[in-house]
Amino acid sequence: MIKEQVANLYLWPKTLEVPILDQRATHKPVGMLHVKVVKATDLKKKDMMGKSDPYVKLKLTGEKLPSKKTTVKLSNLNPEWNEEFNFVVKDPESQVLELSVYDWEKVGSHERMGIQAYHLKELTPSETKSFTLNLLKTIDPNDPQNLKPRGQITLEMTYNPFKEDENLPADEEDSVVEKAPEGTPAGGGLLVVRVIEAEDVEGKHHTNPYVRLLLKGEERKTKPIKKNRDPRWDQEFEFMLEDPPVNDKIHVEVMSKGSGLALHSRVFGGKILVVIRQI
Repeated sequence: MIKEQVANLYLWPKTLEVPILDQRATHKPVGMLHVKVVKATDLKKKDMMGKSDPYVKLKLTGEKLPSKKTTVKLSNLNPEWNEEFNFVVKDPESQVLELSVYDWEKVGSHERMGIQAYHLKELTPSETKSFTLNLLKTIDPNDPQNLKPRGQITLEMTYNPFKEDENLPADEEDSVVEKAPEGTPAGGGLLVVRVIEAEDVEGKHHTNPYVRLLLKGEERKTKPIKKNRDPRWDQEFEFMLEDPPVNDKIHVEVMSKGSGLALHSRVFGGKILVVIRQI
């Protein structure tokens, strides 16, 4: 079942068929958004010592995936990150990149220092745009709280629509990398894995199952289903791949998570190794 689902959901960007009708109804990827968080300037102090420990959270509207985050810059009101992130775009006419700058706290909640939002439709496809935005209290342009300076954030953004098919160059005979299947386009793609359900899950100490996916160092997890041996998750996860996954494998593990301060916090329930080129 897992192999069949992965096979059906692997999307090669350069072979993606983009319908003429409303693309929002299809929810298919149509491009990639590359974002570089360069720096922030003149942030306002939040700590009692007159400094802040800022980091940035990024989220693309219309996605259920967790927000992406930069590293934390300790005691710095003019931090430089130069960190890069990629997002899968499904509707560049309506999707918006949301940015939030937070002050990291070792104990307690992290305080938001400012927010901004940028509409993807303002980008020219395949062209990198660099700009600096004023941080705001709220997204409402008429909110008087936004008149108070909160600092600025500098970004670089590029929206790359998926292209049409391109033939692969002939593989060299001495290549140690296995040849991709005939018809596989050059370049990377989007691997979408949908975890549907499991049956008769074993749990020696508890049964709160969840699934852990691991591909090329990237990890995804489903939510745990409490006290259930036949869990149904029906959750979808995305992996962005720079090259055709002809030699890649997905590690799929079923785990069980204990509650509270349970002695056995995690229990291994089984695993499977899926070779993508075989599906």
